[in-house]
Amino acid sequence: MAHDHRHQQHKHDRPVPEHGHGHDHHDHDHDHLDWAEMAPLLEAQAELYTPLYRQAMTWLAREVTEPGLVVDVGSGPGVVSCLFADTFPGARVVAADGAGPLLDRARDRAARLGVGDRFSTLTGDLPGALGELDYPADLMWASQSLHHLGDQRAALTALAGHLAPGGTLAVLEGGLPARFLPRDIGVGRPGLQARMHTVEEESFAEMRASLPGTVAETEDWPAMLTAAGLKHTGTRSFLLDLPAPLTDEARAYVTTSLSRLRDRVGDGLDAVDQATLDRLLDPGDEASAHRRQDVFVLVAHTVYTAQRPS
Repeated sequence: MAHDHRHQQHKHDRPVPEHGHGHDHHDHDHDHLDWAEMAPLLEAQAELYTPLYRQAMTWLAREVTEPGLVVDVGSGPGVVSCLFADTFPGARVVAADGAGPLLDRARDRAARLGVGDRFSTLTGDLPGALGELDYPADLMWASQSLHHLGDQRAALTALAGHLAPGGTLAVLEGGLPARFLPRDIGVGRPGLQARMHTVEEESFAEMRASLPGTVAETEDWPAMLTAAGLKHTGTRSFLLDLPAPLTDEARAYVTTSLSRLRDRVGDGLDAVDQATLDRLLDPGDEASAHRRQDVFVLVAHTVYTAQRPS
């Protein structure tokens, strides 16, 4: 089984956040993130997305029967890792991530949920740290983590090398970006969130271009999985649909997400859209996301599965 390897992060290390995990292209400047501070936000988002992950795991449980070892690559604080422990009660689960403070939370969560006896963590740069696994994985899960690595094709090949014969790699990448707002919110110009998504895509492209050893890649995941020596076995998209009016937890996720977007890509919007976004983030404004009753959460994530030949 994997041990809890800890080492000093170097300034060029890029630990992988839990996406569900910071969902939809957030938080790409990893070198400057305070992971202990980020952990509660990442946990809250993953918990909110739990219905989507459970759908995906129900599907995976039909694809993979009784895995002995499940590895969550880029696990963050372990919300999804613990869902795997619940879905596959006979499996050992390893949460692997580059950020030690997040894995501290993962171990605490596993102990709290009563699965700590078959749960361990692996700290280090991914995918290289997976070389510390004691034996190959029957199921490996990589959720929005591969796009943080410069050479995604090489990363897939490395992950495939840590699968047992007949083992399955499940990659969550792509889908549809989260929507929170109607097209016309009665403030500013209609279509604000569509324009924000455009700026996000440009920011994402810049992030990819800045990664060490970055390789331009056509993001045809079934083709990339095949090139890694695996057999593509399935593709499914899963929906998180939280209609208005939102719970307090879901509304907090929306306002926090919009606030982080304002900080990160707001300068890419014109003055009218910036002013509209500022109103959406002002708790004292009746039109704000804190108070309006038409805010929702709608997002789709796509999972690709592939099997290592027996």
